[in-house]
Amino acid sequence: MRRALIIIAIILVLLGIGVATYFLFFARTAGIVVAPTGSVSLPVAGQQEVPDIGIVNTSSTTPVIAPVPVSARLVKISAGPVVLGEVLVDIPAKNASSSPDVAINYIERESGNVFSYLTNTKTITRTSNKTIPGIQSASWLPNASLAFVRYLSGTDFSTINTYALPANGVGGFFLPQNLADIAVSSTSVLTLTSGVNGSVASLERTDGTHAISIFSTPLSALRVSFAGKNQYLAYTKPSATLPGYAFLVSGTGRFSPVVGPQNGLVALASPSGKWVLVSYTLVNAMQMTLINTVTGETFPLPVATIADKCAWMADDSVIYCGIPMNPPANIAYPDDWYQGAVHFSDRIWKIQVSGRYAQLVLDFPKETNDDSLDAEAMAINSFGTVLSFVNKNDGSLWGYSL
Repeated sequence: MRRALIIIAIILVLLGIGVATYFLFFARTAGIVVAPTGSVSLPVAGQQEVPDIGIVNTSSTTPVIAPVPVSARLVKISAGPVVLGEVLVDIPAKNASSSPDVAINYIERESGNVFSYLTNTKTITRTSNKTIPGIQSASWLPNASLAFVRYLSGTDFSTINTYALPANGVGGFFLPQNLADIAVSSTSVLTLTSGVNGSVASLERTDGTHAISIFSTPLSALRVSFAGKNQYLAYTKPSATLPGYAFLVSGTGRFSPVVGPQNGLVALASPSGKWVLVSYTLVNAMQMTLINTVTGETFPLPVATIADKCAWMADDSVIYCGIPMNPPANIAYPDDWYQGAVHFSDRIWKIQVSGRYAQLVLDFPKETNDDSLDAEAMAINSFGTVLSFVNKNDGSLWGYSL
């Protein structure tokens, strides 16, 4: 009897480690951990050999489910669930009589297969049948040729793998295991390695070669992204109970404060890096501001949400956001939302940067007779004609013509 109890206890501990790892790296909620001052001696990211566990090539016979037009402009592309992170690519017109098209490229969560949806013909094509079960997120190259996907593995699900998955399923390679964060541009991959002594950010080519360390910090709970040319945004992982900070980091590794301390802080840099959209909590209510990184000016916005529910236009002129209707009070934002403890009923709003005014774009309940939109992983094409988003409530993928 005693032996059985010990075995059960060990199993519960292993399950706890797996769940904790998931929320730390994929749900993106964590407190701020400041390591002792001093030098950081963490490994620089680079290619390494990792067993290709769980990745197989298959001849899938699963039928491709047709998209469902809900209205003239709104389409339910996939009933879901899909992997968080899709990319929209503009396709030039083939001739003078045809019009440009937009391809929405995404990954099915159940199989790891890659699909492409064309907005003009409203057709879906499977481009890869390589099976990678359990993918949590995808960071795409802008041309949709490659996606860096992240998933858990190991007997206790404590290992985070990052795999470069070609859209056609041919080839692929691993990045180092247990990366804390990753961001992708057209020419480079930004990776973050974190530990008790702090964090090191590295930059490498999109083929995983020529990795160089670009900055280090004693902060060990960070999220990173590109913020224009040769500049990066780094901010502390958000928590409703701890003050957060955001920084711009130069190509030489110099940190410049942008905002903080603010509880529940989430930051989203514009493509040029001139602006940073910031969300935070104040007295358990969501707030959202826009910061000009050149002048340091801060502009309150008339609507509020979590910045992870937003997307920038390519020219910095407009932000699209999923704005909750009547969000619940006395909730720990954004922690409870990341962990699925609270769900929103959103409308899609357009925020004009120049005048900081907001305009309703998509009244989802009226279009679908359903209040269950909780928008995340929002993306927009470079011409600003098509918007896509994932409904957190069921993992479905949607497209909307602007």
